Amino acid sequence: MPSATTRRVDIVLDIICAHSYIGYARFLRAVRRFRDAGGDVDVHLHPFRLDPDAPAAGEPLLQALERKFGSGVFDETARVAAHAAHDGLVLDYANAVHTDTFEAHRHIALAAGQGLAEQVTERFFRAYFTDGVNISDPATLDRLARETGLKTGDDPQACADEVRAGLEHVRRSGVRSVPVFVFAGGPTLSGAQPEDTYLAALEQTAG
Repeated sequence: MPSATTRRVDIVLDIICAHSYIGYARFLRAVRRFRDAGGDVDVHLHPFRLDPDAPAAGEPLLQALERKFGSGVFDETARVAAHAAHDGLVLDYANAVHTDTFEAHRHIALAAGQGLAEQVTERFFRAYFTDGVNISDPATLDRLARETGLKTGDDPQACADEVRAGLEHVRRSGVRSVPVFVFAGGPTLSGAQPEDTYLAALEQTAG
């Protein structure tokens, strides 16, 4: 059984990244197992923007992917969606709305200050990939915030500078793809790893 020593994990991800969603879902299951066994985990989420030029108004995700990667993207997204289904995740590429994620990351930063970052991040992933909503739309973000208990306040720029600094820090660190899981005193894992791999990293991480 792990000790009660807190394990810090820094995660770089983007809400519009399917592999970030799959990896994060598996990581959260490992965290629950670790916590249930008496351990503690301090999760720090760091922003990454896969497509900062994506329109805030949104566009069909498959249209955006085909323009960038060609027609082979249809087979690839079907493969990824089938892979995610084994984890109980629904990736509805046909209805997903491609958009920039700066505002989503800003809300996650707000959530971190209220102890809700893990829940808000999971909800944003599900909103993007399963619910087919525009996660840069202010009204949508307000609704999702209410669902998770997040208090957004009246300042539309709250945590914006923090997110910009976080993006710059990640860029300078050399991260070019996500997700990345950095276990303090332990391994750095890239991509969506098996749940047991995350659990093993938590168990071996130095306190």
